[in-house]
Amino acid sequence: MKASDLRSKSEAELKTELNGLLKAQFGLRMQLATQQLTNTSQLKKVKKDIARVKTVLTEKGKA
Repeated sequence: MKASDLRSKSEAELKTELNGLLKAQFGLRMQLATQQLTNTSQLKKVKKDIARVKTVLTEKGKA
């Protein structure tokens, strides 16, 4: 996910995207805790995507 793609979305779409990413992060954390997660790099990717969405939401809020 690129920040330029996120900037073209509305705030409502970004909030929906953020909720989906937070649910995905929770699921990955549960898989990690139960030792079912094989690709641990997914956690890092989801965490960075959450940060990108939050950053764009903050930018839109100030504008």
